[in-house]
Parts: sequence; structure tokens; C-alpha cells
Amino acid sequence: MEENILEIFSSIQGEGKYIGARQVFLRFAGCNIKCSFCDTAFQPARSCRVEAIPGCGEYEELPNPLSVQEVAARIRAFVVPVRHHSISLTGGEPLLHAAFIRALASEVNVPFFLETNGTLYEEMASILDIISYISMDIKLPSVTGKPLWEEHRHFLRLLHNHDAYVKIVVAENTEKEEFQEAVHLIAHIAPQILFIIQPATPFGGVHAPTAKKLLHLQAEAAEHLVNVRVIPQAHRMMGLL
Repeated sequence: MEENILEIFSSIQGEGKYIGARQVFLRFAGCNIKCSFCDTAFQPARSCRVEAIPGCGEYEELPNPLSVQEVAARIRAFVVPVRHHSISLTGGEPLLHAAFIRALASEVNVPFFLETNGTLYEEMASILDIISYISMDIKLPSVTGKPLWEEHRHFLRLLHNHDAYVKIVVAENTEKEEFQEAVHLIAHIAPQILFIIQPATPFGGVHAPTAKKLLHLQAEAAEHLVNVRVIPQAHRMMGLL
């Protein structure tokens, strides 16, 4: 089995609940939605950038697609000399490659950390048993151009009794009504789950929310949810990928 992989590298998780953890990042090509603030290239590429030594910042190019065995070998080369918390399955949208992830799980003995847009619930269900950590985004209609509430609702129901959290990226122009609808959706299905508000990193025409807006949104979410945190993208501050 082969897939189009964009990058394999070792770095520090810069978002969410496990911020600061050392991870192997496996970035898949392709995404099923297009977010207005997306700062990551995810189109299929002719070659994959692979870090030569974990943390060295020097890369070699491998021709795509890569086999499960080749990806597993590269991961093992990282985790043997340096202890890693987990493998971050990111993208793009990694759940577009659920069958590849299932096959990879039998080749490596490192926990999987899934970073997902929270819409492909059938694919999530198919590999839920091999995923240790789940970072689920909720995408607001103003960001994607269409509502995805029903997909998020089905997805969120799968996360019961799993180490998971929900994240929403908010910008200067995030609409209060959309944010409220997202909070109510979470509160109805999983009020105990960790909810993270992530201020958008300025990019293109996207502007970060003000401190006042962040405090207001957190207070509003805390009226309905037990655990609400505001966490920015730390890897950008550190100059990491």
C-alpha cells in the first residue's frame, strides 16, 4: 500500500492539550475542505520531505508515493535515538488515508495522535481502536463556506471515553453566533470534553482576535462547558514547523 506523503519530521507539538510534546509528524496530502485561514500546503506532491536526523532541520526528498514499510522505517529511525511522545497524523486531512494508517499501525510501536477537521466520522470509526489521542477541529461556516454541524455532531459522538479534545480557531472577524452554535453542539454531546479556543495566527488577510474578544469568548463558552482554555500556536513563536 502506498500514499502521497508531504513531510516526515521530528518537532514539538505547538497546539492544544499536548503542546510541548515531542512528536514525529507525518503530514498527508489532500483535504476534503478548504479553510480561509489555512496556512499549510496540502496538495499532492511529487516528492516527500524527510528529515535526515530528528531535529536537525535538514531534509532529503523521496519520490512519492511512499509505501507503508518505507514510512515505518523512517519513523523507527527517529524514535530509536530520541524518545517521542507520539506520531502526529496531520495534513491536510489524515482520515482520507484511513486504510494506510491502519496498515502503518501494525508496523510501528508508537502511539498515534490524530489531528483532524472532525468531519469524516465513518473513517474515524474505522480506525478509532488504533488512535491514542484525538485533536478534533470544529470548522465554522464562515471559514469553510458551508455548515458542517451534522458531520461534527456524528464525529463528536465517537469520542466518548477517548483521550480527545475539541479546538476552534477564532479570528478577528469570527461571528459570535457561529461560535455560540459550536459551543451548544459540544455542550449537548460532550460537555466534559476539553475545549480549546485557538487565536488565529496572522496569515494573508486573516487577523488575530483581540485580547478582549478572546476573554469574552472564553467566558461565554465556560457557561456551558466544564474545561475551556485559550492556547495559541506556540510552534510559530519558536520558529518550528
